[in-house]
Amino acid sequence: MDDRAAGAARLKALRHHRGLSLAGVARALIALADELRHPALPSVAGVQRSVARWESAKPGLPDERYQLLLAHLYARTPAGELSLGAGSDFVEYLHALGLLGESERRTTELRGLVLRAATDEGGGMLALLSPTVRAGLAAALADPGRTEEGTIAGLASVVADVDAEVGSLPMVRLQLLLAPAVETCRRLLDGPVPDPLASRLHEVAVAATALAGRLAFETRDDAASRALYAEATRTAGLLSDSWRQAGVHMSHALVTLYSAQGLDEARRLVDKAVRAARTGESPLVRARAHALQAEVAARAGQKRQAQAALGLASYDIEADHTGDPAPTAFSPGHLRGFEGVCELYVGDPAAAHDRFTRSAETLTAPRDQVQRAIVTTDQALARLRLGEPQAAAELLHKCVSAASTTGGRVPALRLRRARRELRPWRREEWVADLDDHLMDVLGA
Repeated sequence: MDDRAAGAARLKALRHHRGLSLAGVARALIALADELRHPALPSVAGVQRSVARWESAKPGLPDERYQLLLAHLYARTPAGELSLGAGSDFVEYLHALGLLGESERRTTELRGLVLRAATDEGGGMLALLSPTVRAGLAAALADPGRTEEGTIAGLASVVADVDAEVGSLPMVRLQLLLAPAVETCRRLLDGPVPDPLASRLHEVAVAATALAGRLAFETRDDAASRALYAEATRTAGLLSDSWRQAGVHMSHALVTLYSAQGLDEARRLVDKAVRAARTGESPLVRARAHALQAEVAARAGQKRQAQAALGLASYDIEADHTGDPAPTAFSPGHLRGFEGVCELYVGDPAAAHDRFTRSAETLTAPRDQVQRAIVTTDQALARLRLGEPQAAAELLHKCVSAASTTGGRVPALRLRRARRELRPWRREEWVADLDDHLMDVLGA
């Protein structure tokens, strides 16, 4: 059976699992279109023909309108509860779309749209858990000694799901989804849970609190961010995997770099990250730590130190990453961005521009939207250094919408700093256009 036939079979199986006829699905989609205030669908007979075509021997792919309606249909259980986690009909539906030929970008977008609707309705973490995990979680919270491996795996999946939506959903919505997971980890750690599960729970707690620290910073709550990073650091210190400690220090250093604490405190955190990464088992985390160390040195005007750290990052990125415990921690595209920053501050702005361009070309996934906006802002600064201020302003226009979509603080801060460098041209019409765009979208 080829992929398209398998996708059609999965859609049919989902319908049968719900006990729905072709006409039943058609009626459900028509009702959903009305409930969601979408344009009215054709008659039941017309929609039924479409449903049959998606399940046929030569299936067609539902168009975007039907894809979204089907996503809302399968996002809820027959009892009406939102269920988007592993094992849910919703996950099975997205997999079927992929088999039918839909892109990963589109299925990611559909997931984000449904999650956005869930937070609109006050839904949260439970929507990301299967019914079985929900039941196990309730039992564990009543008695942490009854915590099971599947419950902790479910919590880990929530943290990973929220992290995957950075760049797709506004930061404040991600906070709503993540906060219950952070509190659940705290309550279970106070339990205590059975000894064989304690280490895994600590790992999940580190990931949850570090991500919460970043989200707090992005939503301009610096006090909460510092407290959450301190909590993540303490918990990571209980683990034998020092690369996890390095990850917390790096995340904290990145937000510190843009806070009032500035460069000295960021350097202290980066140095701690490098020391932890050197004894860790992840070359990719080590590469990221050295790259961040290079950026901090470059911003301080320390060219030799920046070049040395970049050399170490390049060495680690070229190493064998088979079995790396953090396979998504860093990539050549990310490294090019750091190389560009170093060229921007202590090197050649033309070389910086080229590296930023290549980096942006690789950062195409929804998860990379925040990083792409940051890289493009730095690219604009390189154009400014090259004496092309109008071209720099045109690049900054591209970053404004991305900063607004994610609600991220770091892209917005980078934009404002770049705009300050355009002050000598403040009377130019193209600077006024950029200011209007910033005011309309960011209110600043």
